[in-house]
Amino acid sequence: MREVASAFRELYGYEPEGVWAAPGRVNLIGEYTDFNEGFVMPLALPHTAVAAVARRSDGVLRVHSADIDGPVVELRADELTPLSGAGWAAYPAGVVWALREAGHAVPGADIHLASTVPTGAGLSSSAALEVVTALALRDLYELALSVPELATLAQRAENAFVGVPCGIMDQTASACCTEGHVLHLDARDLTRRQIPFDLPAHGLRLLVVDTRVQHALGDGAYAERRAGCERGARELGVRTLRELPSTRLPEALKELSDATVRGYVRHVVSDNARVTRVTELLAAGDIRAVGPVLTEGHASLRDDLRVSCAELDLVVDTAVGAGALGARMTGGGFGGSAIVLVEESGVGAVSGALRSAFAGVSLAPPRLFEATPSAGARRVS
Repeated sequence: MREVASAFRELYGYEPEGVWAAPGRVNLIGEYTDFNEGFVMPLALPHTAVAAVARRSDGVLRVHSADIDGPVVELRADELTPLSGAGWAAYPAGVVWALREAGHAVPGADIHLASTVPTGAGLSSSAALEVVTALALRDLYELALSVPELATLAQRAENAFVGVPCGIMDQTASACCTEGHVLHLDARDLTRRQIPFDLPAHGLRLLVVDTRVQHALGDGAYAERRAGCERGARELGVRTLRELPSTRLPEALKELSDATVRGYVRHVVSDNARVTRVTELLAAGDIRAVGPVLTEGHASLRDDLRVSCAELDLVVDTAVGAGALGARMTGGGFGGSAIVLVEESGVGAVSGALRSAFAGVSLAPPRLFEATPSAGARRVS
């Protein structure tokens, strides 16, 4: 944190007014369900985007990242334009635009950012940038906005300004998660429940396996799946797939003529049911039984939604074969990360098996670390 404040001082020639942090997230269960107004269950990671920020009154927005090789990006707050191709700077700039569009007086700012959230790993590095910017500007300009409202504005920045049609999960997780818990989020009414998630107390660990692979499908494939889900809902006569109960799923699938849309609908409805199952298992203290639900979810993401890839499948198959309780890809897919639920005593064997499997197909070693449920966005100085 001190390094970020010091770098701000070197860049801009004066002290920042404060330093804020917002975490990345990993999603335990419930993928591609949030934009269908369904259920998700993320947890915040200890990895954060950190921002040193100060106000400006002259309409100038200056942003800089310690993680990008480039100069300070200078923009005019009143000239910010959606879909303008501003690169990484579109994320903090989009937040300023969204705040101003919502009627909040944000004349400008100087911002310096640094992040430990791995990029391209499906761990919401962009949402962390948006949320930390939103929180800092909320505090500095004394805006009457709750933390959940900041998450909604951050999502609008990514949807309308950056042009990525993401749901609300990533920004809400970064803003609202609490230490030691997973967040059960109902994406329809945005109600939140913090569910205790103390794996070490049960002799368990949740590993994140970053494949370090990012296939160039990304946003276009995400948008296509969102459009397919919306088409399925229209054909079934429901506003969103959230309204389709799992008990009606077999009949509903027969009403859909397009096989691709059938797969999307089957995944979303079944993954909503999986979130409910995991919630019940956690409440009952039967955490080990969550493992097979994760693996089942991966099969659905792989076969019905078709957002996995060979590297993610390799992680899941290898981890389960080496004794893990369960595993699945997490995030948008086409690369990025998987999660693995494993006995504490089996971490070494599973980790070794994963590294050997990647070496066996001439892939760079995956990055492995423990997912520790951490705090959401906050001011740190």
